[in-house]
Amino acid sequence: MLRVLWADMDRGGFSAALARDVLRFNGKLFKGSAADGYVLPLSREQIDGLLRAAQANWREVEPAIFGTLLERALAPDERHALGAHYTPRAYVERLVMPTVVQPLREDWANAQAAALLLASEGKLAEARAELKRFHHQLCSTRVLDPACGSGNFLYVTLEHLKRLEGEVLNQLQMYGETQDRLGFAGETVTLQQLLGIEINGRAAALAELVLWIGFLQWHVRTLGNDSVAEPVIHDYGNIECRDAVLAYDRMDYVLDAQGRAVTRWDGVHFKTHPVTGEDVPDEGFQVALEKYVNPRKAQWPTVDFIVGNPPFIGASTVRRALGDGYADALRSTWNDVPQSADFVMHWWHAAAQKVARGEARRFGFITTNSLPQTFNRRVVERALAAGGAGGAGVAVGWGGEAGLAGALMLRNTQKSVASQPHLAAGSLSLVFAIADHPWVDSANGAAVRISMTVGALGAGEGELLSVIRETPLSDGSAEVGLSARRGVVHADLRVGANVAAVKALAANADVSSPGLKLHGAGFIVTREEAASLGLGSVPGLDAHIREYRNGRDLTDRPRDVMVIDLFGLTADAVRQRFPAVYQWVLARVKPERDQNPRATYRDNWWVFGEPRRVLRPALAGQPRYIATVETAKHRTFQFLDASIAPDNKLIAIALPDAATLGALSSRVHVQWALASGSKLGVGNDPVYVKTKCFEAFPFPNLADQPALAAQIASTAEEL
Repeated sequence: MLRVLWADMDRGGFSAALARDVLRFNGKLFKGSAADGYVLPLSREQIDGLLRAAQANWREVEPAIFGTLLERALAPDERHALGAHYTPRAYVERLVMPTVVQPLREDWANAQAAALLLASEGKLAEARAELKRFHHQLCSTRVLDPACGSGNFLYVTLEHLKRLEGEVLNQLQMYGETQDRLGFAGETVTLQQLLGIEINGRAAALAELVLWIGFLQWHVRTLGNDSVAEPVIHDYGNIECRDAVLAYDRMDYVLDAQGRAVTRWDGVHFKTHPVTGEDVPDEGFQVALEKYVNPRKAQWPTVDFIVGNPPFIGASTVRRALGDGYADALRSTWNDVPQSADFVMHWWHAAAQKVARGEARRFGFITTNSLPQTFNRRVVERALAAGGAGGAGVAVGWGGEAGLAGALMLRNTQKSVASQPHLAAGSLSLVFAIADHPWVDSANGAAVRISMTVGALGAGEGELLSVIRETPLSDGSAEVGLSARRGVVHADLRVGANVAAVKALAANADVSSPGLKLHGAGFIVTREEAASLGLGSVPGLDAHIREYRNGRDLTDRPRDVMVIDLFGLTADAVRQRFPAVYQWVLARVKPERDQNPRATYRDNWWVFGEPRRVLRPALAGQPRYIATVETAKHRTFQFLDASIAPDNKLIAIALPDAATLGALSSRVHVQWALASGSKLGVGNDPVYVKTKCFEAFPFPNLADQPALAAQIASTAEEL
């Protein structure tokens, strides 16, 4: 009976399954069901559930709930890989309004003003023509969501377009329009105007269904059941099931010289090491390496507005989430997006280019709140208008710092920085932004923070909203109170002085660096383990097993651990001079490194992944250096002995003098670091970005003021 019903709904007319006439739905929703003979294998319990659902009143159902249904249908690992998220209705509307609705309402206000002027002069026909011109514009407006998921952004946009269309028709009636109200028979807002791109086939089909449900709900509420024309559903092809970032001819597998598939560890399965008893990669679980043939940037249709919520995948997890082949194709194709930028910035950059070329009026995206961070901010900086958001200078004064008034002098000229080319046709400004907004990742229930940005062509002021109040709601979202501020919105999503545009100073070059990045926890040893490896008894080993500090060691109780640092030695030299150390690293580091996709990490498994070749000579001969935790709630600086190895999450500053420590600890520098740095995570902890916080900071020149320098140094040493 279901198979018969599906076929009847496709062609319309009398249905033997229902013993009554049914409308002709057509479209593609019911295509192929009869010919394929496909019926869902439903159990009795599932059929009972469908019967209960059929007895409910679906007339006022919120189509956006299908986003939640999709989330629950996708497996957890698939949700992570696709970056699938359900965006609450209020959050969707908060972005759709400034991206799509506000500019259209500005056009509508202009059309109303022109019509009113004409009507006051007795020119009613001309007034109606003015309104009809706007109506034609409204019915021709195209909106794209290039990561549409289950279609929530497009559905909310549809509602607002239809609402605006209703206002136009009412205004036409006021000016004496005698024709029947526009509906299916005439020019009207339709789903053809709402375009989507979605890589998941189920989500793409669901998005089309959500839009049709919403459209038909509006139509029935406005004009009644009898107004529904046949076919009920059209196959507009407005939702494309494809990748919105990467296009390619096909996907092949990488083969070796013998024609066998090249594989790597799947990154999921572990086994217990027979010697150490620790979990190490299980090489028995392999996945084939993929190769994308003729990769290129995916093309988007020309539209008026672009809006959406692209997947939340960080730069460091793209390879693990999407595969080596995809990551390699992405890097080679999108070489104008920094490799350190998050996956979402490919959408942001593509939309910015379309607006810059005049192929769209505005774009608006939800991203994580890491957008203002340096690695993502580079993409935004390139797009912003040079005369507005990109060019203001910054003045820094020391007047409020006791003993430092008047001491500010630039120590050297600005470092030469390679210019970044602006977009081909024009530059943009941010007309709307929220830097830090609550959100819920419904894939795993984790609370995260997001940013919203809306870009438009040209320089000018925008509106920056700040969340001042949050009230948690039952669905995991939050009702928020917002405050608004107008001004030029810079790439760091702030208004005022353009701190994000400051340049590094030559005098501060090659002085600061992140600490050592191990890429192998097996390098870390306790003091007892270090002694068992020969520390204190094997000559020369004390230069290669060092004290080790990370952020928690500096801000909480120290772990009192050491690290094996074999930089400068070959594997053979380690084996011959320190055989116990060699065996330790071989058993505890090499199994993990062998599975690393980067060849340099695999081949040089006995040394740190990032041994910091610039930091080491800077620290050579120094008795101590200054360290600060990269991400911390409170910004503090302290001396560390030069023999201590800093972790990657520390910023090491290779200067031993206490006067510099005093300047870094001053209120001036801490305020500067808060303004020029980034924020991270739900707690918005400040991030000390060395290129902005340290390298661009104009330290006072104390060479000619020895008394002041001595005073600062004495205070810093005492603290």
